[in-house]
Amino acid sequence: MDRKEEKRKKGKAEAAKPASTPEPSSFKGEEAEKETRKREEGTRMKDFPPLTKYGKNPVILPREGSWWECRQTFNPGAILLEGKVHLLYRAIGDDGISRIGYAASEGGFGVEERLDYPVYQHPVAPSEFTLYSYASGGGFGGAEDPRIVRVDGEQVLYMTYTACSEGLRVGLTSISIESFLSKRWDWTTPRLISPPGEVHKNWVIFSEKIHGKYAILHNLSPQILITYLDSLDFKPGSYLTSYHDGGNGTGRKDFWDSVIRGAGAPPIKTELGWLLFYHAIDSRESNKYKIGAMLLDLEDPGGVICCSAAPVLEPDMVYESSGFKPGVVYLSGAVVKDGVLLVYYGASDNYVCVASCGLEEFLRTLMKGGRSAFIETQVLPNPRQKKQRVSRRRRSTSSVRKNKDEKKDEEELL
Repeated sequence: MDRKEEKRKKGKAEAAKPASTPEPSSFKGEEAEKETRKREEGTRMKDFPPLTKYGKNPVILPREGSWWECRQTFNPGAILLEGKVHLLYRAIGDDGISRIGYAASEGGFGVEERLDYPVYQHPVAPSEFTLYSYASGGGFGGAEDPRIVRVDGEQVLYMTYTACSEGLRVGLTSISIESFLSKRWDWTTPRLISPPGEVHKNWVIFSEKIHGKYAILHNLSPQILITYLDSLDFKPGSYLTSYHDGGNGTGRKDFWDSVIRGAGAPPIKTELGWLLFYHAIDSRESNKYKIGAMLLDLEDPGGVICCSAAPVLEPDMVYESSGFKPGVVYLSGAVVKDGVLLVYYGASDNYVCVASCGLEEFLRTLMKGGRSAFIETQVLPNPRQKKQRVSRRRRSTSSVRKNKDEKKDEEELL
């Protein structure tokens, strides 16, 4: 065969080969960005979720015939005391008012004890019906979505919750551990710590003081906002200023958490950082709530170490799509018991469920498959809001370790 014939045949063979898929770097503009995201989510999805849903979920269901919890039981807070997991869950009865019920579990899974009366009720005025409350789980008012925490081994438990009072606001109350374990429900007079006329939810207290101060995380997007306080004894009329837009924060476009809803359970301290769960929505699948996780810096929790590239919990069971609000998982309680991470969540705004994983395995998976960026940008929609963001950060969220250069940068922005 002469060289010309050999070259001709080789050319035909090359032409017959399927075209190779170009690397993402060969794409340009928006197409390149979409391809990169698709590859990132596709590869990292294999690492999540490590959480295993309990085979006997739901662990708490509405009780037929109960005046205060016959319709819905969901969104529990959790605390580990004396080797037992104590749950405070939101319940709605025939009158449509949200109250807090109590249940307990020795092993963390099945519920062995459950009281037949509410243990906490936020004061409700007859004229305080609000559509915000109805959209927030179906109730007409009361106390919603409790988070309970013990700070630095104090003999006190603090509970934050959503209070239906002049909008959706954040309530704060406390109870001594002795009273709690004795089931004497002598809670302190609640304080509303978010401003009236604004919608705020999902505020959580850290379980340890940070640089000697109590820390309250009250926003995730467009930036993480944490306020440091000498005391949690709020005086009447004293509020925390936070960004608010009705509960929708901007995440990463075309990702599973493109809409950030807020924090889940109070952060759990680990050797690698503060483990924080959060609620988010994929704008491409807006009928579903999903759960992500992130690690925050131990000394400066406004900094994100890593964040899950895929949901660690999402609605895929029948009981998560057959309640008042189908397609919702809402994680509001988490404890570590004997090295096992136990998370408690509301399913379809109707039931209480639990999922679990070894803590070390969970952290290892998060670090391996997580991403470094939580949200793509911290710039708010317009200059006026940007100015508000900076001034609020100066008042509320400045790290105790902030240096002079950072202060100078903020002054330049203003």
